[in-house]
Amino acid sequence: MSIRVAIVEDNHALRESLSQLIGGTPGYTLVGEWPNCSGMLAGIKEARPEVVLMDIQMPGMSGIEGVSRLKQLLPGTEVLMLTVFEDEEKIFDSICAGASGYLLKRTPPAALLEAIQEVKAGGAPMTAKVARRVLSSFQQGETKRPNHANLTEREQQVLAGLVKGHTYQLIANERHVSIDTVRSHVKNIYQKLHVNSKAEAVAVAMRNRLV
Repeated sequence: MSIRVAIVEDNHALRESLSQLIGGTPGYTLVGEWPNCSGMLAGIKEARPEVVLMDIQMPGMSGIEGVSRLKQLLPGTEVLMLTVFEDEEKIFDSICAGASGYLLKRTPPAALLEAIQEVKAGGAPMTAKVARRVLSSFQQGETKRPNHANLTEREQQVLAGLVKGHTYQLIANERHVSIDTVRSHVKNIYQKLHVNSKAEAVAVAMRNRLV
């Protein structure tokens, strides 16, 4: 089945290019495109995309606020930030708002299509340079912060997998356990971190260096 994709991008030329890429590639269906978040919020329920490509800096409402508002309307829709910004603050703010991935606008078309598939499968794709910046935030200082969440060693391993953008199946394969066991660990992680989604768990882990 085709993945239903929508685009929120104020740059007309880029929006047209992305629309042609999505609309012209088998396995993907373009269900909406908007130049700003206000238009997106007005039409998102009717379009019902599975994945949204979201710019950050747009006239009026920012993409970060747009993600938060979108997730309130359609909690099951995955959002990939597609932006020129690489700083940690915008990455963290996007993830806290509910984004599941963070890509730079210069991402090659083939890699962008792969990222859409990955996020639809439960992953959290990031451009390599962005991922390095996230990892560098963990590596500041020689020791990790105390594990105030009282996560078990296996829960920390599963959380580390989520931070890396791994799917439940990949984490299960790496840890030689069933996918149901991974889901059980994730449920415990959510309870201990007081969060309700993978994106929130990743954001808390990154901000507090839990893994």
